[in-house]
Amino acid sequence: MVNGDKQIASNTSILYTQTDLEHPEKIDFETGVCMAYTHRSPEKETVNEDCAALIPYNDEGGVLIIADGLGGIPGGETASKTAVNCLQKSIAAAAAENQPLREAILDGFENANKKILSQSTGAATTLAVVEIQGYRIRPYHVGDSMMLVTGQRGKKKLQSVAHSPVGYAVEAGMLDVDDAVHHEERHYVSNVVGATDMRIEIGAALRMARRDTLILASDGLFDNLYIDEIVEIIRTGNIQNAASELLQLARQRMAAPAANLPCHPDDLTFILFRRNQ
Repeated sequence: MVNGDKQIASNTSILYTQTDLEHPEKIDFETGVCMAYTHRSPEKETVNEDCAALIPYNDEGGVLIIADGLGGIPGGETASKTAVNCLQKSIAAAAAENQPLREAILDGFENANKKILSQSTGAATTLAVVEIQGYRIRPYHVGDSMMLVTGQRGKKKLQSVAHSPVGYAVEAGMLDVDDAVHHEERHYVSNVVGATDMRIEIGAALRMARRDTLILASDGLFDNLYIDEIVEIIRTGNIQNAASELLQLARQRMAAPAANLPCHPDDLTFILFRRNQ
């Protein structure tokens, strides 16, 4: 089920901060359509530390964002909200002055890092951003919130590398991607917004073919589903059904541990984007 459809105005951002959605929301955005969902972990009563945003830039460009405040660190929910708000302000200012979107995104990262550090609480967040310019996208990220693009046949055209010991081990071929979901050190993050040595990873530009699907998600998704499961669900078919299936399977895994299947209750946030032009 989908909790309503949204048509995003040319100058209107959609921000999800400390939000618990009952169902994924469908949003027309730039050259495609998005499904957005966020909800706190089923095992906690405190607020959702994940944030998400869809921010327009101009008639052909916009930005998708996922931020995951670090659990167990004071103010994780504030850190993720700060990151999203800083990016929104930076992009809005760039749009008003007709400045490059790439510079606005990098400024948003830097401003968020400075602001979080200035609060001196030890708070931090991951930050995954995808710039959309017409049919081309470019990923930017800090931390282990992941981004992935798949074609209709399941070919992975983009997959970000988690900034963590486990993520680097997978990238180096020292650890199988499915085994990584069960690794006891999977939650160690080596690069965050809110650190003096923060490093922004900028990916290569990618042209999305028609019907390609992009997903950004917090580890509430990637720690409960195998990557090949995610690809199989989102690669084709109705994007609303794909969002619902991702949500149902993640909730099922979190609620009912099963042998040899991942089960890591956590805040869950994702944005699906599919080109429809």
